[in-house]
Amino acid sequence: MEDAISILRRCDIQPTPQRIAVVECVLTSKSHPSADDVFSGAREKCPTVSRATVYNTLNLLVEKGLLRMQTMKEGAVVFDPNIEKHHHFIDEETGAIYDIPWDQLEVKGKRGLNDFEISEYQVILRGRRKKK
Repeated sequence: MEDAISILRRCDIQPTPQRIAVVECVLTSKSHPSADDVFSGAREKCPTVSRATVYNTLNLLVEKGLLRMQTMKEGAVVFDPNIEKHHHFIDEETGAIYDIPWDQLEVKGKRGLNDFEISEYQVILRGRRKKK
């Protein structure tokens, strides 16, 4: 993966130790972290990072197309480093959010929605992940 400094420079964002910590935390995440999760992780790498810097950097990364902001649960916004088309599964027992490959689900009936101009869609499944 491209390093945080290169990512920030490529996006015309001035690299600072705080922003580097945010980028490293969120873009290497295998989960869907909230801003608070990113703040905690970034703070481990850079104790001087503020909540404002975390929120501002996350919003810049969304604006630059490196992250997607998702509302998965009531009032809970998470940041998704996977910007490819995909769906989600939310484990109602643990709250964990899993990526589901786009081609694993088929949505029918979009053409019947004549009153709407659809620019994007995703399916959010909820349930329990089976124990292995």
